[in-house]
Amino acid sequence: MTDSNLPSIRLAGAITAQLGQLRRHLAQAPPHEAAQILATVLDYDTGLLGEVTHLVETGSRFARDHSERGVLPPEVWLALGRAANELNDVGADLNEHTGTIKQVAAPTAPSSRPATVPVASAMLLRRRR
Repeated sequence: MTDSNLPSIRLAGAITAQLGQLRRHLAQAPPHEAAQILATVLDYDTGLLGEVTHLVETGSRFARDHSERGVLPPEVWLALGRAANELNDVGADLNEHTGTIKQVAAPTAPSSRPATVPVASAMLLRRRR
């Protein structure tokens, strides 16, 4: 049973609530602000995604230690390790695009060129989970 009076559990709850707030802000933000939010979150070195990845990696080490002692089933350790690896891969992929997102976030002078209409890429047809 979880002791919700522990400072670490209260911190986890507060962070979860703030992530919900951030999600709602992102959904309603104008494009330049939404781009700033995304760039901040997706920056793998200093952003949220990198920190979450490191948190899951730490959880995987916890699960490994407790799995080796017989406290947790090995499947828990394997699942957390897989999640950490996949988050790391996704973070690396997204980090390549953080600069582009930051460009959208940066205020620019109006261009005399007509805006180009984005063309869908085959990459957009990737499988959704």
